[in-house]
Amino acid sequence: MEGTVFTPSLEEMKHVKSDRGELLTKPFLDVCKHVLPILDKFGAAMTVVKSDIGGNISRLESQYSANTSKFNYLFSFVQAEVETKTAKSSSSCTNALLWLTRAMDFLVELFRNLHDHLDWSMTQACTDSYAKTLKKWHGWLASSSFTVAIKLAPDRKKFMELIGGGNGDLDPDMEKFCTTFSPMLHEIHKFLAGVGLDGMKAS
Repeated sequence: MEGTVFTPSLEEMKHVKSDRGELLTKPFLDVCKHVLPILDKFGAAMTVVKSDIGGNISRLESQYSANTSKFNYLFSFVQAEVETKTAKSSSSCTNALLWLTRAMDFLVELFRNLHDHLDWSMTQACTDSYAKTLKKWHGWLASSSFTVAIKLAPDRKKFMELIGGGNGDLDPDMEKFCTTFSPMLHEIHKFLAGVGLDGMKAS
């Protein structure tokens, strides 16, 4: 593979915004999809996270495929469901986008921790990322499950070896992934907050 494990996501990020600066559905979902192989390197620790991400991508992709012109822009899912008053449903595309974005927040924070805190263990990096992102939206059961799962994460050195198998320089790509993706995620939260839908908790 040319480049690093982050290269496919970084390449796709170049296409996420339209000429007018709007977030496009398919390229955004493709960026998220390219993250899934990186999660495989965590082994059992990220099984639930990966499953959640995959399920939310599938729900959005399915709706997008049904009407590609209507749902070409990412926020059109939300606008359509706000109009039909179905956005707050646990099976809505709005809910899928919200939780997909939150999961990506967690991963950006995790990779940022691994990049910035070279002395942190994998458990410490994961726990800190979780506390800053997903924890406040999870109930007790989800939080407990996550705490248990993190204990299954590979140690930091082994993980970095696992994801460093490409030909590129991992460190700059990891940083670029965080700095490029983070503003896009922030934009999604800002839009959802604007329609009163950024604060939904796990049902």
